[in-house]
Amino acid sequence: MPPHSQTDHTRWFAEEVQPHDAQLKGYLRGAFPAVRDVEDVVQESYLRIWRARAKQPVVCAKGLLFQIARRLALDTLRHDRASPIYAGRDLAALSVFSDEPDAAEAAALQERKRHLIDAVASLPNRYREIVLLRKFEEIPQREVAARLGLSDRTVENLLARAIRKCEDHLRRRGVLDRYDR
Repeated sequence: MPPHSQTDHTRWFAEEVQPHDAQLKGYLRGAFPAVRDVEDVVQESYLRIWRARAKQPVVCAKGLLFQIARRLALDTLRHDRASPIYAGRDLAALSVFSDEPDAAEAAALQERKRHLIDAVASLPNRYREIVLLRKFEEIPQREVAARLGLSDRTVENLLARAIRKCEDHLRRRGVLDRYDR
């Protein structure tokens, strides 16, 4: 296409095609609500009308634009219907994804466990026993109190103190601050 013709083509597009942008998008959204990406259909319609004008004169740009967009929308719907992948599919449910940690996450988790074990091991016997029963074995507070011959309130207080001691232990070693970030 000669340079002066390219300028005419650009002017034609700006004056005859682009002014219909909002109306075209509204039409597509209303007539084809199942089309996921109206913007893609509009852009492809622009490209096709541009190419059509490059080959021969276009008598009615708006009519051709809407006709192209309608056909593209129908093609998109046909493709989506035939495709085994659809918009609503939960990708997390596919077997490709794994909830298991990668090597770095696994190593970090092991390190955190080691620090926690050290903190619990540093507790006085009674505190350690209550933490292990309540937090690790997940035994209800009332049952822990009965096993140890203590009141519920005493178990609750000792557990709170034990947790503070563990936090202090981890903080003194710079571990708690590292994981708080």
